Amino acid sequence: MSSHDTGLDTPASVAVRCQNNRFVSVRLCDSSRPDEDRVQYAVEASAPGLTMRVDGVVAWNRGADLAPFLEGLAADFHGWDGQRVWQTSDRDLSISAVFRSGGHIGLTWTLRPWRSAAGGWEASVTTWLDAGERMSALAVGVRRFLIRQDGGRG
Repeated sequence: MSSHDTGLDTPASVAVRCQNNRFVSVRLCDSSRPDEDRVQYAVEASAPGLTMRVDGVVAWNRGADLAPFLEGLAADFHGWDGQRVWQTSDRDLSISAVFRSGGHIGLTWTLRPWRSAAGGWEASVTTWLDAGERMSALAVGVRRFLIRQDGGRG
């Protein structure tokens, strides 16, 4: 996990790179705050032979957003059974998480722009992280990224 900072605690973007394949990555970037209820941002994902971007992903100030989901995964660093899933209310971004032996978390990031339009597409990449420190750092980075435009809510 890395971020490009505009200030000490306000990352302009958050990137996560797969520990098993450095060419697989996801980046949250270009955040804005169109009103006091939401933050909009873009999600970019890449893998060998694939580059995709979804603009206008919305984080609502209701507490059930991406940051709490990732924080919950980080808190359960000892593992869990099955799959945990989170998605935006518009379903343009969804993340499924699985825990594997050896303390590794697989995050499958699925991007779906133009969900209802004919000819829309869907693509996914999976990033693998260590369940401990790297997962915690990602959760903190995402919370700070969303707070950046959110006036303290995340």
